[in-house]
Amino acid sequence: MPRKTHLEKNGKTRSSESRTPRPKPKIDFTVDALDYKNTNLLRQFVTDQGRILPRKYTGLPAHYQRRLNTAIKRARQMLLMK
Repeated sequence: MPRKTHLEKNGKTRSSESRTPRPKPKIDFTVDALDYKNTNLLRQFVTDQGRILPRKYTGLPAHYQRRLNTAIKRARQMLLMK
């Protein structure tokens, strides 16, 4: 007997359910503002423990998130951030 891959637990198909799209974040800064010297902006994307927030929570595009990660790591290395 073949597996039922398109059915969920309650028997409804996935295609009948409609998802609400994830809201797009409004980015109020440019890629050039993502600099290791701009610690006020970088602190918004770091938790109290010092962990970098993932894209799921920041909502940034991938190339912004990569630049953000390198900027935070450089600021930590220069002892501008903890």
